[in-house]
Amino acid sequence: MTTYTPESKQFFTALQDGKLIGSACIDCGHVMIPQRVICTRCHSDNTEIVEFAGEGVLSAFTIINVPPTAMAEAGFSTKNPYCSGIVTLTEGPRISGQILNVDVANPQTIKIGSMVKMTTVEREHNGEKKIFLAFEVV
Repeated sequence: MTTYTPESKQFFTALQDGKLIGSACIDCGHVMIPQRVICTRCHSDNTEIVEFAGEGVLSAFTIINVPPTAMAEAGFSTKNPYCSGIVTLTEGPRISGQILNVDVANPQTIKIGSMVKMTTVEREHNGEKKIFLAFEVV
């Protein structure tokens, strides 16, 4: 089993392992994603790495028709838009990611409060394959 550290690259290493990690403050109980050495609530450095279940609800979303360069390189465009959203994890923190299994041509069918589950997508970025965080509506 991999032992993750508070270093930011470990968040992406965990994604490659199919895991979603963050940190929890031992002093005040605050949970953060991605993982941090210092608690953003009480400023304690008494934190530990936690693994999230990867489940939550869709709290906000938007359809991206004019993508940033990396997403355009992955094939997204005005003719092939994608959904990006904010997910509130069951454990409390919020994180953004691509939202899959939604009808981007009919955004009125996408519902705030829909249950989502973490997944990953593999895309080429700067000439190499990388794993990115995404969520599927269940």
